[in-house]
Amino acid sequence: MTEIDTPSLSDQLCFDLYAASRAVTAAYRPALTQLGLTYPQYLVLIVLWERDERAVRDIAEALRLDHGTLTPLLRRMEVAGFVARHRDNEDERFVVVSLTAKGERLRSHAERIHCDMKEALALSVQEFSDLQVTLRTLTERVSS
Repeated sequence: MTEIDTPSLSDQLCFDLYAASRAVTAAYRPALTQLGLTYPQYLVLIVLWERDERAVRDIAEALRLDHGTLTPLLRRMEVAGFVARHRDNEDERFVVVSLTAKGERLRSHAERIHCDMKEALALSVQEFSDLQVTLRTLTERVSS
């Protein structure tokens, strides 16, 4: 039997990305827990703070989530009072999501959380920008 030389875990870019993602998400947890949010719920709110009244399909596209993952997430957010869902007036096949007053009030925490996370990463402005470009390029190439 021939022994196959498999790459070690330390040679796997996929593991580095996975570990970094978990670490960054964990860094957000304390601040988000105080607000009663999970990290995916926070991302939904960010999308809605950019532009309220969005179709579920638009939110799914922005977050790169499938409908089956997003729908239960939105349902939990609605029960918690962060968002409201309703059928589109022009085309009832589509569901539109909007912020509630409670969801809108959380916006004031977003800037602090963003600044705290940038500080925790301890990256220069250039390093932060370069990392974003690299990650977006990687995502684009793998998604094509």
